[in-house]
Amino acid sequence: MNVELADTSNVLQRLVRTILFADLVESCRLAEADEAGTAARWRNLRARIEGCIVPGHHGRLIRTEGDGLMMLFEHALPAARCALEIQEACRLSAGASGDSETRAEPLMLRESLHETELFADERDVYGRGVNLAARLYNLAGPGEIVISASVQERLAGVFDSCIEDLGECHLRHLAQPVHAYRLGGPGPQPVIAPNATGGGVLRPSIAVIPFASRAREADHDVLGEILADDIIAGLSGSDELRVISRLSTSMLRDQYTSASQAGVLLGACYVLSGAYRTCGGKIVLSVELADAKLESVVWAETLGDRIEAVVGGESALVARIHTAVCTAIVAHELDRTRSQALPTLESSTLLLSSIALMHRGARDEFERAGQMLDVLADRARRQSAPYAWLAKWHVLRFNRGWTTDRIGEAHSALACARRALDADSRSSMALAIEGFVRTNLLKQLDAGESCYERALEINPNDSLAWLLKGTLHAFRGEGEEAVASTGRALALSPLDPLRSFYESLCATAALSARQYERVIELARHSLRNSPNNTSTLRALAIAQAELGLVDDARLTINKVLAIEPQLTVHGFLERSPSAAFETGRIWSDALRRAGLPLH
Repeated sequence: MNVELADTSNVLQRLVRTILFADLVESCRLAEADEAGTAARWRNLRARIEGCIVPGHHGRLIRTEGDGLMMLFEHALPAARCALEIQEACRLSAGASGDSETRAEPLMLRESLHETELFADERDVYGRGVNLAARLYNLAGPGEIVISASVQERLAGVFDSCIEDLGECHLRHLAQPVHAYRLGGPGPQPVIAPNATGGGVLRPSIAVIPFASRAREADHDVLGEILADDIIAGLSGSDELRVISRLSTSMLRDQYTSASQAGVLLGACYVLSGAYRTCGGKIVLSVELADAKLESVVWAETLGDRIEAVVGGESALVARIHTAVCTAIVAHELDRTRSQALPTLESSTLLLSSIALMHRGARDEFERAGQMLDVLADRARRQSAPYAWLAKWHVLRFNRGWTTDRIGEAHSALACARRALDADSRSSMALAIEGFVRTNLLKQLDAGESCYERALEINPNDSLAWLLKGTLHAFRGEGEEAVASTGRALALSPLDPLRSFYESLCATAALSARQYERVIELARHSLRNSPNNTSTLRALAIAQAELGLVDDARLTINKVLAIEPQLTVHGFLERSPSAAFETGRIWSDALRRAGLPLH
């Protein structure tokens, strides 16, 4: 059954339709090798497309131009199925060559799909959307189908597993980039390589330019490179930043390039640069962090230290700059989220800001983080990180008492963890968070420990895996192992948005080792940045009660109940994986003495 475009009056009609373009790849080369054979096979394939495949999906072939075909459909789903069937017909198009008995290579088409409003008469279609559809197929390699965002939305839930996000793509003669997707997988020679928008797109990048010397002494010229190397090494330990290699950044030393020029040359979102002078055995460094795209200074400061400390690798400058840079980048990315709508935000902004917001402890910020991760997961379906963080979001939602549906959150979290591992089976972060789900929501501590061990086999320096493994030891009452693992995690210097979360779980580890003064120190430090985290407040109250500071413990529990008024000792035990161990009895008794109601 053909689509009826317009009546015979030849009057233009305004319609919404899905356009399918198909173009034969390398027709000239094929004809040069076997003109007659290629012509015959193309004629047969086109006849099958026009007479069988397109009508079978309720479409209509409305235009042929040389080796190109344009088809029209009322809906995106049959158009997508038609495009896939055409590709299958192409794979079967290999045949005997006219010059030999060898089989000729199959004919290959590149295809594109776009749903748009257009004008139509009985013969043709017109409009800007038609032009976009006609250009979109240039993003497709031989044997590939590229679709627009409008088509991808229509196919959601049907072809999710075989749609790859190609990101924002620039097309000739179009002023703005177009968000494109690939349907059905890459061909043998893709225009855009699989996962070309890979892990880097989800992390803001930073380039550290060796600091320029203003020193009078020639032997001090190397100090700028030493500091830059140490800063690069420190920042590289973060999973949330992509640090440009020193081999790339060193070429810009003393070049006096602007932040935007450096950003373009190095592919960096942020540029850290500066200059130093030396005097009397001391170094004074003026440093600034700039947004390369906006050419605005995000953070700047003048710092000093002993030259001997810098050369010996003992300078406090590196740690101070590391902390300041991470804090400034997170604050800057969060500012973007407040001033722009979610769909317009860059993927790196969505990820970094959602991580920061979900660990702050405020419920409205937490819910906002979930929305941001949902948008990012939809945008980057083949990436592991968004799904892994969503899984963690579901665990934290239950742990903070914002839902009582433990099983429902467990199912949602496990589904996200599995999608993360489907995207990258060797993601240590995804494995660590699966362990977090199994430990905290399902109370499957053995299964959780197995996940942590697998994560650390893949990446022995995964700070999150060490942290969560240490917390599991804490639940079991294995205090020495808990403190060792969480201490190692803290030493691996996570990005600042996670620092309070790390300190909170380190406090839990110290609880299991009965290091109560250390618990109070860690908890209070964590609460500076996340004052409403009830898990941290509970750890603080337990430590205070165990030290006999009952009045302090009661004040802390009052803060807990102000945030989570329904919490009881019984509810704590139902929630905590420690309930099956002696630690659960000790901690729940301390909470009771601190004033938490039994039921």
